[in-house]
Amino acid sequence: MKKFRAELEIIGINPFVFVPEEILAEIFLHAGKSKGPVPVCGIINGEEYIQTLVKYSGSWRLYINTTILPDSPRRIGEVIDVAIAFDPRDRTLPPHPELVKALEDNEEAKKVFDGLSPSFQKEIVRYISYLKSEKSIADNVERAIGFLLGKNRFIGRDRP
Repeated sequence: MKKFRAELEIIGINPFVFVPEEILAEIFLHAGKSKGPVPVCGIINGEEYIQTLVKYSGSWRLYINTTILPDSPRRIGEVIDVAIAFDPRDRTLPPHPELVKALEDNEEAKKVFDGLSPSFQKEIVRYISYLKSEKSIADNVERAIGFLLGKNRFIGRDRP
């Protein structure tokens, strides 16, 4: 794990820090890539985090949300202690069993789902996976299938 100190900055509404080039180079080496999102983990101000490095407007940024650092939007300009490393753990979120069953039961919806971009599939899976009650899961699986069949909107979107 590499350590550095950085000033908390903001772009739009998103607090972030720039990661030093020499540390980025090591992370890319361990990740085996220097393009696309790169999973990382570490410690910020003594608290562990899991995050993804992303390149935006030509620069790699480590976004610092309020889960990682409480009140981060109000702390712009603060210098924080960061430890960071490539995170090789699998972050795949399996689809909820109810969604899997609904897709198995509806061939047309499954075909549309399989044709979505991986990021859009992940968005649907993540949304349903984080629901708590059986009723909200059932209701949203039904909405997701309706969305895939072009019958309704889902998670604020029209079917692509």
